Amino acid sequence: MKFMADITITPPDKKIRYADPVMLVGSCFTEHIGDKLANLKFKTLQNPHGILFDPISVARCLDAVMRNDPVQESELFLLNELWQSWDYHSRFSGTDKEKVLDSLNSYRQETNGFLQEAKWIILTLGSSYSYRLAENDRPVANCHRAPAQTFRKHLCSIDETVTALDNTLYRLFKFNPELRVIFTVSPVRHLRDGVVANNRSKARLLESVHHLVDKFDRLYYFPAYELVVDVLRDYRFYDIDMAHPNYQATEFVLDHFVKSFIDPTALPVMEQLQQIMIARNHKAFQPDTDAHRNFLRNFAQKTRDLQDKYRYLDLTEELRYFEEAEL
Repeated sequence: MKFMADITITPPDKKIRYADPVMLVGSCFTEHIGDKLANLKFKTLQNPHGILFDPISVARCLDAVMRNDPVQESELFLLNELWQSWDYHSRFSGTDKEKVLDSLNSYRQETNGFLQEAKWIILTLGSSYSYRLAENDRPVANCHRAPAQTFRKHLCSIDETVTALDNTLYRLFKFNPELRVIFTVSPVRHLRDGVVANNRSKARLLESVHHLVDKFDRLYYFPAYELVVDVLRDYRFYDIDMAHPNYQATEFVLDHFVKSFIDPTALPVMEQLQQIMIARNHKAFQPDTDAHRNFLRNFAQKTRDLQDKYRYLDLTEELRYFEEAEL
């Protein structure tokens, strides 16, 4: 008896290797994938403008990274005692205007360099709803808790979404001819918009993404949305807010991502790294025992061996922990 619907995931002809820098841009679900890859020591850079939900903000972010124009002082504004930018998440905000500006420009330079070398970019779209400044219709990436009347809520059409992303993709492939793109739609449900509005929003994203994937030969689709909504299909796989997939659902999606998009040669390395990370996070009940010191020595040696065998891995922090903890 079958309890789940079957799903077919089309893998790319080339898959992600440890040597491949990966940029991730988009919604909060982007960071689930990014954190998984980063914890397993892939070369990643996540959300250079912070978490972004709508396709217009994603396109504007990538265009800004490619242009590499300095962020101007005039782009910052003071709100809630912090200097903010409509193009960046609040985690980039601060009380010192000059420090915020210097930080944004330094990070933009770093991000531009990373994108030039990247082999993959993972774009996760969360919602078709875009927010615009009421005074001039300028798209904003983050509302920074400004009063609601500051904004106008706009539901992007399929044509609008396709045009914005299509233009950005052409520029991306010219900027970095080696780049491959994985699109995914976030399974997080935006219930504040209402169930019907959320489904309209997701439907527009899905249609837009598949239009682009069918058009470009270096675009791929990973069905994170379908894995949660159509395969798991049960509220026990959501957190208490009924909107965010819980740990089990997220791990289910990530396992499918690894199987479909990670090069098989990386899998043994990932397995060994997973063991080291679990040991690194282990909390000993009796840290002063010989048994625990032997445990640390054993994993220190395993870490050295793995580092020696795979020179592209940076296990400095993990090795330092095992060596210092065993003293």
